[in-house]
Amino acid sequence: MLEVLLSGLVTGWAIAIPIGAVGALLVALTARTSIRTGSAAAMGVATVDGGYAAVAVVGGAAIADRLEPYDGWLRVLSAVVLLGIAALTIWLGRRSTGRSAAAPASSRDLLPWQAFAAFLALTAVNPTTVIYFVAVIVGNPHLADGWAEGVVFVLAAFVASASWQLTLAGIGAALGRSVTGHRGRVVTAWVSGLIIAGLAVRTLLG
Repeated sequence: MLEVLLSGLVTGWAIAIPIGAVGALLVALTARTSIRTGSAAAMGVATVDGGYAAVAVVGGAAIADRLEPYDGWLRVLSAVVLLGIAALTIWLGRRSTGRSAAAPASSRDLLPWQAFAAFLALTAVNPTTVIYFVAVIVGNPHLADGWAEGVVFVLAAFVASASWQLTLAGIGAALGRSVTGHRGRVVTAWVSGLIIAGLAVRTLLG
């Protein structure tokens, strides 16, 4: 059981730690809003990771076979969502220089529950995550020999992902204290928006 626990933690960290579009957006969102909103977004990401780990444990190789024909469509959908998020990020940054700039950032951006839902949806359209977990389970079938092992693996993967996503939210909160001015908000919004747009193009091109 200890091996299953450690494997779940390592698997969760391995998929979570590489900072892609979602990680960059999480840091930027928390920097411009609050640690509460960023933490909610972080838990949205971790929820999907844990859910996909559960799907992989239950479905195994059959999941990968069924997703493969739709990989192209999922890639396009992911790119469209990323481009929309990039545009929204830049728009919110530009808005911070207008007449409403005096309002707190958290009142203009996503509420915690909205951040949770948005990041859950954004992470869910990425086929790489579920394929990754399926590959781990298929290559290591002993990790899910019984229901107890499966539950431990899924919970460990969720905890690992949540710990890293919350760390990113903390980084964003610390960064936010140094970019509270209007110019800082605009600059970080443009930088993160352009990065996310670039990653959207990369996702589309494969």
